[in-house]
Amino acid sequence: MKQNPAARSFYYVIAFAFASISLYPIVLMIFSSFKTNAEIFKNPLSFPTSFSLETYQKLLDQIPFFTFFWNSVFVSVISVIFILLFGSLASFYIARYTFWWNNLLFFFFLLGMMIPIKLGIVPLFMLMKDLGLINSLWSLVFIYTATGIPLSVLILTGFFRTMPKELEEAARIDGATDIRIFWHVLLPIMRPALGTVMIINFIQSWNDFFFPLIFITEEVKKTIPVGMLSLFGEYSADWGALFAGLTLSSLPMIVLFFIASKQFMEGLTAGAVK
Repeated sequence: MKQNPAARSFYYVIAFAFASISLYPIVLMIFSSFKTNAEIFKNPLSFPTSFSLETYQKLLDQIPFFTFFWNSVFVSVISVIFILLFGSLASFYIARYTFWWNNLLFFFFLLGMMIPIKLGIVPLFMLMKDLGLINSLWSLVFIYTATGIPLSVLILTGFFRTMPKELEEAARIDGATDIRIFWHVLLPIMRPALGTVMIINFIQSWNDFFFPLIFITEEVKKTIPVGMLSLFGEYSADWGALFAGLTLSSLPMIVLFFIASKQFMEGLTAGAVK
C-alpha cells in the first residue's frame, strides 16, 4: 500500500526533531571544548569565537589524560572480549544441548540481571583484597565481565535458538566437531547479535564511574571517568578543559558505533520477523 506523502513528511519531521534533540548535547559539548571559561558562562549556547586548541593543551597539561585513556581502553576491550567469548559459549550450550538443568542454568544467568551487584560491594571489595587485585585494572575487567555476561547470554541464547539446526547437521556430516561448528559456522552468522553485545558492554564499561572509584586509588591506574575529577577544584572548575576531555573520551564510542551500527540495528531487530 502506497504511503500518504503528507504522513511520510510528518514522520520525517518527527524523526528530524528527535535526532536534533539527541545530537544537540553532543554538538554543544564539541563547541564548548573550544571555548574559555568566560566564554562558556557568557555565551553557553553560541558558536565559539575562534577554534583554538588551547583548551586541549590545558587538558593535557593538567592531567595525564592519555594514561587514563589507555586504562579505559584496556579495561573495556579485554572485558568485551571475555564477555563475547564466555557468553557465546554458554549461550551455545544452553540453546543447543538439552538437559534437565538447561532452564535452571539459564535462570541462573538471568539472576545476574535481577540482583544489583552494587548491593554486594563490601564482600566484593573483600574478595578483591584477598585476591590482591585492589589497585589493579584486572579487578575492573573481572567485574565488568561478570556483570556483562547475563545480558549477553539472554541476547545470544535467543539468537542461537532462531538459527536452523540444518547448518550444524550439514557440518557434522562433513566431519566437523562441535567447537569447529561453533567457531566457523555459527559465529560468522551471529555478527549482528555479537555487535549488539559488544556495543552495549563497551559503553557500560567505558562510562562506569562507580567501580573504578572504589577499587582504583593510584593516579596512574585511573580510568577516564574518575581521572576527570581532577579538573574539578574546590571552588571552581576548568570547564573548557573538561569539555575537551569529554570530547576526546567520547570519540571511541562514536567510532565504534559507526563501525558496528549495522550489526547493532540488525541484532536489536533479530527475531522480530520469523
